[in-house]
Amino acid sequence: MALMDTLVSLVEGSVEGRRGRGIKRGTVTWKGIPFAKPPVGAGRWQAPEPVAPWPGVLACHDYGSTPIQEKLVTARGAGRFQPRSEDCLTLNVFAPESVSSTPRPVMVFNYGGAYILGGTSTPIYDASYLARDRDVIVVTVNYRVGPLGFLDLSDYSTDDRRFDTNVGLRDMVAGLEWVQRNIAAFGGDPERVTVFGESAGGSAVVTLLATPAAEGLFTGAIAQSPVPDLTVTKENARIFTDEFVRLLVDPTRRSGPERTEPPLDPDEVARIVDGASAQDLLRVGNKMLGFTRRARLSDPMPFAPTVDGDYLPQAPVQAARDGATHRVPTIIGTNKDEGEMFARFWSILPDADQQLAGVYDPEVRTEIDRLYPGTRDRVRLSADAMFWIPTTLFAGYHSEHAPTYVYRYDYAPVMLNASGIGATHATELLAVFGIYRDPIGAGLAAAGSWRSSKRITSTMQSMWSWFARSGVPSPSWPAYVRGDRSVMILDDPPRVERDPDGARRAAWERVHLDVAG
Repeated sequence: MALMDTLVSLVEGSVEGRRGRGIKRGTVTWKGIPFAKPPVGAGRWQAPEPVAPWPGVLACHDYGSTPIQEKLVTARGAGRFQPRSEDCLTLNVFAPESVSSTPRPVMVFNYGGAYILGGTSTPIYDASYLARDRDVIVVTVNYRVGPLGFLDLSDYSTDDRRFDTNVGLRDMVAGLEWVQRNIAAFGGDPERVTVFGESAGGSAVVTLLATPAAEGLFTGAIAQSPVPDLTVTKENARIFTDEFVRLLVDPTRRSGPERTEPPLDPDEVARIVDGASAQDLLRVGNKMLGFTRRARLSDPMPFAPTVDGDYLPQAPVQAARDGATHRVPTIIGTNKDEGEMFARFWSILPDADQQLAGVYDPEVRTEIDRLYPGTRDRVRLSADAMFWIPTTLFAGYHSEHAPTYVYRYDYAPVMLNASGIGATHATELLAVFGIYRDPIGAGLAAAGSWRSSKRITSTMQSMWSWFARSGVPSPSWPAYVRGDRSVMILDDPPRVERDPDGARRAAWERVHLDVAG
């Protein structure tokens, strides 16, 4: 059997990877490949630029620096943290070790983290098992997060200092452009590229479906637990940016959404934001989370893709409704117990009352209250409003223009079921990336779920990779249409249900009609 060469020639230069060892034998990885020029200095808040070609061979043996964020969330193991830097635009390629007689399908992954944290070095995103066991090429891409990725300073652009919108989103597009240029050198097929992601990464997928610049860069999409409404209106972006700059000047400031001061001078804004350190920007970014909660604006997060009318013309659900999403096959879904993780470990979900703000029809509110009667049901209400219902709306609209497959992930190992966490947010990643067989996930499987975790891993990887090959996840998984609403329940064993939780879905659709009206 012929083996892939670890030395690969790209458009920009040559890179050297490493063969997997131990439980990762049979793979080759190239880590930390630069796909754009470092976004430092004048490159802050600007679209990624082409990387300069390099001489000789670049050793790509470890992940590049993670985007700027809190150190604690960059852990790679006990006492080991990934370096953080503004110079973070790198990607990684995972491939089977054997040479294929035909080009392999390609899967490009965007990580989650609410657009404020995350990086490809997070151990759960190691794609070695997925690439080897399903004979695909997997690419994982770093993109800028927090203010450096999603603060919209474009209103303060001048002839001397340009600020671009949506630079984190542009990073993702630049990663997909790199795949088109270079993936054939790794044995990948540039005409079979599936973009996939989870949480904010899933939100990024539906946003890319609505981004004109991404057209033609991928042939399939998988959105896991997206928040399709996780964007920022231009009006709110102006408030967030004004507050951010003022907080840089006065960290003790505490204000609401009203803008009572004179407008900021563009030259002064450029001086302030260009002169701030990365740590200053991170500190103020954290303060903005508190400001957003107090301000109770219509957008729950200060850093997310801005619907600027140009690079991102419409919010994803609106684009799908108007038939403006890219017409590629799409898998989209949520987890049965999404909210439990946030209720226990990361309280960023708006509460139930916030989710119902703007609903004035007493019959609608009474119906929602009846469907979520208990205390724990209020957690589900918040998660349904944030994840499930916008996902269902997006799927229904997109299905009118492209094949769409909807799932609900129900599987949870015995340990998570016993704890009450269940199939919470992000747990499907353990199956998609095969992490139940890795030391970081084996403990969950060993506690009474060894066989079932193996089966759900096989199910998920088979469906995801077959979709990347053919555009269809499984002969047993019917496409979703609003007249039928067939949903694949991903459990052990999987099954298809028609319109699961239909009463809740119908009630939430009335909520959306009430708010829109």
